[in-house]
Amino acid sequence: MHFIDVIIPIPLQKLFTYSITAAEADFLKVGMRVAVPFGKSKIYTGIVYGIHENAPSAYEAKDIQQILDESPVVNEYQLKLWNWISEYYMCTLGDVMRASLPRAFILESETVITKNNVKTIDESILKDDEFLVYEALNHQSSLKIHDISSILDKKNVLSVIKRLIEKEVITVEEEVYEKYKPKLVRYVKLDTHFTAEVELHKLLDDLSRAPKQRDVVMTLFSISAKTKKPVKVTDLTTESGASSSIIKSLIDKGVLKEYYIQRDRVEYSGEETEASKRLNEYQKTALTEIKASFEKHHVTLLHGVTSSGKTEVYVKLIEDVLQQGKQVLYLLPEIALTTQLVTRLQNYFGEQVAVFHSKYSTHERVEVWNNVLHNSAKARIVLGARSSIFLPFNNLGLIIVDEEHEQSFKQFDPAPRYHARDTAAVLAHMHKAKTLLGSATPSLESYFNARQNKYGFVEITKRYNDVLMPDIELVDIKDKLKKKRMKGHFSDRLIEEMQETLSEGHQIILFQNRRGFSPIVECNTCGHSPQCPNCDVSLTYHQYRNQLRCHYCGYNSAMKQNCEACGGQDLDNKGFGTEQIEEEVKLLFPEHKVARMDLDTTRGKYGYEKIITALEQQEIDILVGTQMLTKGLDFRNVKLVGIMNADNMLNFPDFRAHERSFQLMQQVSGRAGRTEERGKVLIQTYNPYHNILQQVSTNNYIDMFKEQMNDRYNFKYPPVYKQIKITLKHKDYNRVETASIWFAKSLRQVFKDNVLGPESPPVARIRNQFHKNILVKIPKQQSLAKTKEAIIKINNSFMSVKDFRSVRVILNVDNF
Repeated sequence: MHFIDVIIPIPLQKLFTYSITAAEADFLKVGMRVAVPFGKSKIYTGIVYGIHENAPSAYEAKDIQQILDESPVVNEYQLKLWNWISEYYMCTLGDVMRASLPRAFILESETVITKNNVKTIDESILKDDEFLVYEALNHQSSLKIHDISSILDKKNVLSVIKRLIEKEVITVEEEVYEKYKPKLVRYVKLDTHFTAEVELHKLLDDLSRAPKQRDVVMTLFSISAKTKKPVKVTDLTTESGASSSIIKSLIDKGVLKEYYIQRDRVEYSGEETEASKRLNEYQKTALTEIKASFEKHHVTLLHGVTSSGKTEVYVKLIEDVLQQGKQVLYLLPEIALTTQLVTRLQNYFGEQVAVFHSKYSTHERVEVWNNVLHNSAKARIVLGARSSIFLPFNNLGLIIVDEEHEQSFKQFDPAPRYHARDTAAVLAHMHKAKTLLGSATPSLESYFNARQNKYGFVEITKRYNDVLMPDIELVDIKDKLKKKRMKGHFSDRLIEEMQETLSEGHQIILFQNRRGFSPIVECNTCGHSPQCPNCDVSLTYHQYRNQLRCHYCGYNSAMKQNCEACGGQDLDNKGFGTEQIEEEVKLLFPEHKVARMDLDTTRGKYGYEKIITALEQQEIDILVGTQMLTKGLDFRNVKLVGIMNADNMLNFPDFRAHERSFQLMQQVSGRAGRTEERGKVLIQTYNPYHNILQQVSTNNYIDMFKEQMNDRYNFKYPPVYKQIKITLKHKDYNRVETASIWFAKSLRQVFKDNVLGPESPPVARIRNQFHKNILVKIPKQQSLAKTKEAIIKINNSFMSVKDFRSVRVILNVDNF
């Protein structure tokens, strides 16, 4: 007997075992996809994890349905990585599989019943219900199980189907849908019959009565003479100005012949590639140091100030790795960044660059997946967001994690809740490759690791072309309000600087980390403000749609004219978001172009590109945006950056609030003055003497690091202690309350004082689910594996309590 263990894309603690024949055992390899039955009627696509001869003891192994691949789609490196992720981040292999594979690989099933056309059927042997099904199949080529239930008007129709199969009236197939269709492009050529000169003259004479058709044929000649390439139907219609019906009639006459060629969806259309730039002294030194540090360390941290030309250093490293014939993975936190970098990298490496992120369609992702799997020349360099660490690399030489401090590298929902930076280091280690982390404001963890000599460390302290760091000025809004020097949310200083910058023909970026118009709408009569019915937050007013929206669950309603509580007309907006800033800028500078970049304006696949390109081509004078703007974008002509309000970032209830604010402000400031002229940054705040703001204004990372590390030691937070956050959710408040107290009590018996909570988060109810958080802190000397074992044990006994079964428990390792 032969068996296989299969990973199914559902969260099961163990793998399921299925039986296979000896022939299948010879053909199957680890990493192939098979369609397997699971549960009573479902069919899933699974990945073969192991082939062996040990029957499962607890249940009878079912047979597999079919084998879906000729060769493995998942390689052994990936399975090793999946294992590590599922162990480290405490989730199941099914979760990891669902996150890693493009949707098109995970097929869904429906049972399809067709009439048996091979055999002639004697209708007299059929019972009434059987005859109804047979009759329906005469009118319809195939039926699904639920169609038959509705024809016979009963729920359980399997017995009828079984009888029909025995009488050989019908055949049943489990139909598994392939979701990927290659993109076909339609081409035409002149039929071979007309290549002889005599026939050609005859054809043109025949067509003299149909001048339009004759034009099409002449155009076809001129195009193919010019390009020497196959001629697309679309090109032919645009060149000749003919309609598609004329081309169709030529095809019907047999004059033209149509054919299709499969094209990749993601293609490089540029001309010859250019050579990479010459490095300056600082960059050369950094490059040499990185190579030296790779001799000793697997991971190296590159701390280069904003606009110091880190990308060019990466390019030189990529060139070296490509010469060894290996693959490179270039990770970025934001899709907005990839759009800008794709063009830069394609200028150097042409079509060797492949792009992979969530705004791409399933088909495009499958193509990238296959190109990487077969080590094709089209995917030597993969540029992508966090999910691209799951691609099937088989010869990885280098992983670059750019802007490594970014929190977008961490996945929060659904499981696996992995951190792409940490996972990348593990993946590189498996391939014996190197990892380079780059940032102008490294995360405390990475900097701490570099200081402990766990990572290599390289610094670039000067900006490219020796441009000065921007001049950062703090504006005290409290004082300005007292002296009545504010116009809306703009201080007189900011307006003055903006006027000067615009008159010189430079561009401006304004940063406000809130989207919408205003986060709170309040009635001045009774103080009521509209709340979301599903979450414990106030609704944000969005002016462009005139509606109130919840930023947690997406609930929306039309903007109220009167107060719902007292009926008063006097509704007031409190707080401000990007929309309101955009509105005010338009009033202050009516003759200049203003644009906004936030989640609302970048919905589509090309949403980012449009805005970034417009700014680069200087069609926009002032860009208002949220933190999307902060991530390593390179705008040559931006001279002034305004941070509208620094306080709402600093006063956030999170142990990383100060570190995050420093990084955000430092990164936003880095967008200013990237060419000859020195940039200017204005930070508006109610508290200009705050330590973090002082450190930002003097660009002092080391002081910030020391001060924050001091706090982390005192209060036992990462990177000194590791932490695991446990969230419990349920729609009944009392049940979550008792469940979380039980859970925390059990944890305290094991971990004593290193358990915090249970505590309600700042927003305690989201989508009608109440949340409770428990935090487990793990000292350096405590075994992480043993800690997780203990937590899983407690979680299992928690699940066996009948009252708690409906409470959802989320385990989040390294939740920061």
